[in-house]
Amino acid sequence: MMLETERLILRRWEDIDAESLYEYAKDPDVGPIAGWPAHQSVEESRDVIRNVFNGREAYAVCLKTDNKAIGTIELKLNGHTDMTERDDECELGYWLGKPFWGQGIIPEAVKEMLRHAFEDIGMAKVWCGYYDGNTKSKRVQEKCGFRYQWTTEGVDVPLMHEKRTGYVNAMTKEQWIFDGIREVHGDKKRYLSLLLLADEQESMIDRYLERGAMYVLEYGGVTRGECVVTDEGDGVVEIKSLAVAPEFQRKGYGKSLIEYVVRQYRGRYEILQVGTGDSPITVSYYESCGFVQHHIDKNFIVDNYDRPIFEGGKQLTDMVFLRRKL
Repeated sequence: MMLETERLILRRWEDIDAESLYEYAKDPDVGPIAGWPAHQSVEESRDVIRNVFNGREAYAVCLKTDNKAIGTIELKLNGHTDMTERDDECELGYWLGKPFWGQGIIPEAVKEMLRHAFEDIGMAKVWCGYYDGNTKSKRVQEKCGFRYQWTTEGVDVPLMHEKRTGYVNAMTKEQWIFDGIREVHGDKKRYLSLLLLADEQESMIDRYLERGAMYVLEYGGVTRGECVVTDEGDGVVEIKSLAVAPEFQRKGYGKSLIEYVVRQYRGRYEILQVGTGDSPITVSYYESCGFVQHHIDKNFIVDNYDRPIFEGGKQLTDMVFLRRKL
């Protein structure tokens, strides 16, 4: 398993990384602040690779320029962390060799690990902590969007034979998704390929696109989904378009976009409405998101689209409107 970012490769640790590990882990400014003593030999570093950095989600942090291990990052799964007992939660840990501090390397690695946790291996929450005095780790977690949870005095640090004050932060998948949603200003048509997934006729999209507020979910420069919302008057706001790119479907992004809209418009509007073709698949999807059927515009699809529209093998004819209270 290997993960990549703009500058980094995150890969499995190997025995041949022992000398590189020792080069950075022997520094007394690296390990003790994180709760482990500086390494005393290459042999000790090799033993750590074999018996500590052997977790399913443990990775060496390497620069793409030479693939040399300069730090580590790991998602500690249930059974290997005391922060959670849930299989859909994990703990994030990391450290970096001192010569590479201050270059944004660990935040870059953390952001990729969060994406991997939520998008690839199905985590619902990622925990992360640091000990009092570890200001660099604190800043990394704040920069990457972790939220403070609690402080514990007298935490046992067994490898250092002492007690410290520990701080615990966390990030949920919903928070991670919400942090990646932004409103689009300017050229909304650059997302036309996504818009056409929800509405197959461009002339119909043109009826609402410019007067609507458009939101996109993006991460790492890749757009996962979009949503267009319009003011329909009388306290009603309507989702005119909702689409998730095929490669990112069935990951909860559509429902998260809906929940984001609910939070954005609650308090300013009374009703969130959505109109969709009379497909049992799509209607039941919106019902699972808290919507209830309100009215039907008969023959809307056949009267307004220049070709037949099908979904799940069924030709669509009517527009079904569903509503959810805000």
